[in-house]
Amino acid sequence: MNAAVGRGDGEYLVVGVDGSEPSLRAVDWAADEAVLRGVSLRVVYAHLWDRYEGSALARDVERPAGPPSPRDVAEAGARRALARHPGLRVTVEVVPEEPEYALVREGRHAAALVVGTRGRSGVAEMLLGSVSLAVAAHADCPVIVLRGSHDNQATPPVHGRVVVGVGEDVKDPAAVRFAVAEARRRGVALEAVRAWRCPARESVDHPLITGEPARLHEERAAEELETALRDVPDDLRVYRRTVEGYARRVLLDASHRADLLVVGARRRDGHVGLQLGRVAHGLLHHSACPVAVVPHREGDA
Repeated sequence: MNAAVGRGDGEYLVVGVDGSEPSLRAVDWAADEAVLRGVSLRVVYAHLWDRYEGSALARDVERPAGPPSPRDVAEAGARRALARHPGLRVTVEVVPEEPEYALVREGRHAAALVVGTRGRSGVAEMLLGSVSLAVAAHADCPVIVLRGSHDNQATPPVHGRVVVGVGEDVKDPAAVRFAVAEARRRGVALEAVRAWRCPARESVDHPLITGEPARLHEERAAEELETALRDVPDDLRVYRRTVEGYARRVLLDASHRADLLVVGARRRDGHVGLQLGRVAHGLLHHSACPVAVVPHREGDA
């Protein structure tokens, strides 16, 4: 395409397409995000066939004689991005490989990676969301998985809020740093949430917790929240929330009032298999808004 440029220098954002309407809505969101960041957008279609073999082809994909080619699918994504933001720098890449492997590799030098999901409920959701899950579990860069009814726009904000789940790793909160940057780009507030629970079998015989085990757990959660937010700029509006309950349930509830939900994911060197915790896994399936999974390698400073 004439509008496309080469890989070039500097940062770029990657969006994966597969010819479906949800993947083109992901292009809309990724185009907005690229403009917010001032970077180019790289549209990637990974495939193993010479012709399009998917189902539910989006209307924006041109159908010459017969099924569209992989290049047709990728360029439909680029046209969609340029129609939304004519001045955006867009590149197109077609990769003859399984999409989860190709997208993880494409994300190695990207600012972030955006993928859509056609997930429904039950078994269908597990099958149709497998690529998104695999990419979120293994990518070296933040992965934004589009969920929710407003998942085709990063701007203007719908709820005016970015929510970040603060986990146990508060010494180097990569997810918090990412969420702060996203909130500032959008000019919205940041809501930082730390879920806590009082173990049902916790002994109340110890003199330090007699009669008040729940209060001590809540105070510890508040301290951890403050530690995680210690470097947040003063000019950002921040709401701090400590909530008793399971983290997955607490964050799912928060997703209904967020434009973006941010969670961290540990990466363990040498570990084979899905590197997503139960909380991130559940949010990717059921969140009411887009979810950003921010990787953090154990031992990173």
